[in-house]
Amino acid sequence: MSGKYRKNPAKFKDIAKERIGELFEQAKKEFKNDPKLSNRYVELARKIAMKSNVRIPSDLQKLFCKHCYVFLMPSVNCKVRTHEGKVVYTCYSCKKFMRFPYVKEKKKQ
Repeated sequence: MSGKYRKNPAKFKDIAKERIGELFEQAKKEFKNDPKLSNRYVELARKIAMKSNVRIPSDLQKLFCKHCYVFLMPSVNCKVRTHEGKVVYTCYSCKKFMRFPYVKEKKKQ
C-alpha cells in the first residue's frame, strides 16, 4: 500500500480515548434528567472502545455495570460496600455485583 492510504493507529486511539472520556462526562451530567440517555452514552463508549481496540480507563470502568451495561450512580441505582479488601458494587437493575480490589489504596495510607 502506498503511504497515502496508511492509517495512523496511535492517532485514532488517542481520539477514541478522548471521545470515551467525553461520553462518560455527558452520561454523568444527563443521569438526573434522563437515565436512558446516559445508558446510551455508555453503550456508545463501549462500542468505540471495542472498535478501536482501546481499554476503557479503570476509573471509568467502575461507572457502568459489567453485566447489563447500565450507567451506575451510587445510592441511586447501585449499592457500594466494602468486603474483605474489595469494593463491591451491586447493580439494582440486574441484581448482580462487581468486585474491585482496593489493596493499592490501602498501601498508600
